[in-house]
Amino acid sequence: MEWQQLLGFWQTAKLGSFTKAAVATFRTQSALTQQIKALEEELQCQLFERLGRHIRLTQAGEKLLKFAEETFARYERLKEDLRALQGRHQGRLKMAAPFTTLYHLVPSTIQEYIKRFPYVELTILDRPQRQVVALVQDGDVDLGLVLETVAPKNLTRIRWCPVRTALMVPEGHPLIGAGKVTPGAIARYPLILPPKSLEHLGRERLEEIFRREGLEFRVIMESANVELTALYVEMGLGVGVATLSPDFLPMRHNLVFLPLDHLFRPNHLVVIAKPRQFRNPHQKAFLEMLRQRPGPFQKE
Repeated sequence: MEWQQLLGFWQTAKLGSFTKAAVATFRTQSALTQQIKALEEELQCQLFERLGRHIRLTQAGEKLLKFAEETFARYERLKEDLRALQGRHQGRLKMAAPFTTLYHLVPSTIQEYIKRFPYVELTILDRPQRQVVALVQDGDVDLGLVLETVAPKNLTRIRWCPVRTALMVPEGHPLIGAGKVTPGAIARYPLILPPKSLEHLGRERLEEIFRREGLEFRVIMESANVELTALYVEMGLGVGVATLSPDFLPMRHNLVFLPLDHLFRPNHLVVIAKPRQFRNPHQKAFLEMLRQRPGPFQKE
């Protein structure tokens, strides 16, 4: 088995196309096909099933894919370890997180990391939570930052910081100082809520409470952006429900945040990655920098 054969197979399996894999590996499609054919002859098994214009891995192909992924991962770790012996921390770190997390919670960590590891190729992707999960599962990023309720249990999940759901109201609002906020009290005001989607389970939970108690409510605005919600709450358009970290409150001075812990379960922002992902020194260092933030940091 040759290295280039294994690489060609891995790209084909990952991209699901001989044509795309040929482009990715800088070789002709016929050359790639011949390499995979030679690999099948050596292993004495079929690796792909051809279904019209599409291909899919056979059971043997699935096993070889796992072997290839582990082999390439070990090779990358070896290169990083050898560079570390020479005092040159190089490699790649690719991460994804939603806008609010990237904007408010990680800039200082990123800034420090770049200073400490100038030779690491860092890539940051601004993506919604579900896309972050998909990128991690597909191996397109090394780590992601999402809410724990969104993170699949088959991924490594490391608790980073707690978050809580709160009602945003402008200063002077009648609900301030009125004690525990009830669903009926919330429903009396125009609401600024996230869009209906699996990204925003808090809205589903709130509407479920309203329906259970027979409450009518009006959504005056939908926004997935906490800062935008805060702006319009401050303007007096309505009241907003948002999931926030204690380390971050929107950059507005005329807002009050009323806790809704009695209506919503506690949650956490978590670091997610494939199992056994954090092996390279520069990856471990990034995790350690995040670990230094206030709040619990626990691996599941």
